[in-house]
Amino acid sequence: MSLLNNKEDIVNMDVNRDGLNLEEFLKGKDISTRLFRRLYKNNLILVNGKVQHKKEILKKGDIVSIIIEDEIDTTAPEEIPLDIIYENEDVILLNKQPFMVVHQTKSHQTNTIANGLSYYFKSKGIKRKPRFVNRLDMNTSGILVVAKSAFAHQQMAIQYERKEVGKKYMAIVSGVVEKDEDIIDLPIGREESGSVKNIVKEDGKEAITKYKVIERYTDASLLDVQIFTGKTHQIRVHLNHIGHPIIGDTLYHEANKYINRQALHSYYLEIRLPREEEKRVFTAEMPEDMKKLIEHLKNK
Repeated sequence: MSLLNNKEDIVNMDVNRDGLNLEEFLKGKDISTRLFRRLYKNNLILVNGKVQHKKEILKKGDIVSIIIEDEIDTTAPEEIPLDIIYENEDVILLNKQPFMVVHQTKSHQTNTIANGLSYYFKSKGIKRKPRFVNRLDMNTSGILVVAKSAFAHQQMAIQYERKEVGKKYMAIVSGVVEKDEDIIDLPIGREESGSVKNIVKEDGKEAITKYKVIERYTDASLLDVQIFTGKTHQIRVHLNHIGHPIIGDTLYHEANKYINRQALHSYYLEIRLPREEEKRVFTAEMPEDMKKLIEHLKNK
């Protein structure tokens, strides 16, 4: 008997060759062992509309389906403005504004992006839990990737793990950067045990940052920064290390009266969405506080 229901969200995958069993086929589609076990246990994997054993041998032309179940989100909903860049059945991409906390914590139970998404999902009748794929510091703005299911989260997160995601930032730094572009390949680690501050150190973890100068001002520069690794505070640490700390970064530099946070914005993302073969590029507009800082620097 078929378990397919027209009201359910179904991910369909075509089998293009004979011989693989169901488990092997889904592993080849980047379904993790953990997710496969959960889906299989709950009869959420079908072959041609029917539940089959995981060792079922597939034939070319078969259709393997994953059922995406509805979920209950227990996060307290709050009507918080969200700058939505893109949305489909699997993901929602946000342009995160400065000073917004992403997750609920002991000290931030309200006014988080999670609260805002809970409200948005409920208002749109989306019966899902938001799952955050990437992270941004509270005072960093830019593209935030949110998955609408465990399937979508795993499909997106694996690309970050494999370093297949293109990530670029705009950074306004102190001082005139002389080189038009350069690569900073220096390991990063904790300054000392228990510290939130990171520094370049020999026994740190690999960190690679590439920058290109967009504009130079009297005593500052606007950089396009690409990261190939994802270490905590990577851009802030590397730019500080070469003598060009990010303006407004009070942890690695000093406060600035023209902007009350680090002038760092994640503006570019190249990633493959679930159910799609080719990568897409998404961009997020620079926030007003950084635009105003640039105007000030141009007029000095």
